[in-house]
Amino acid sequence: MGKFLLIFVGSGIGGVLRYALSGWTQKLSYENFPLGTMVVNVSGCLFIGFLSAAFAGRWLVREEYRLALFIGLLGGYTTFSTFGLETFALLNERQIASAAINVLLSVGLGLAAVWCGYRLAETWLGA
Repeated sequence: MGKFLLIFVGSGIGGVLRYALSGWTQKLSYENFPLGTMVVNVSGCLFIGFLSAAFAGRWLVREEYRLALFIGLLGGYTTFSTFGLETFALLNERQIASAAINVLLSVGLGLAAVWCGYRLAETWLGA
């Protein structure tokens, strides 16, 4: 199978897994806190950390399957895992300032973009 098809299939599976686990976890929490999303994000980080170490040494996996797992499955499951891995890589390379900037800008700009998008929809659509 081609890389794009593997990524496509992985993304679909990851999205369904995210929906199922997040919804199931949220129902168990009985809270307004987004526990389902947090469980998905943290478990995605656990999976990508484990797989990146395993693929770096012990398990030899073809590139297209790594892409299918990392970009497809885990990307469909949560992009937060990629954010975690990239920030970890910066910290692991002793690039503390870059890691801090990545965290602050990703979270800060992400929240600002959500706010801007929400306000634009309110203005343009009267939502």
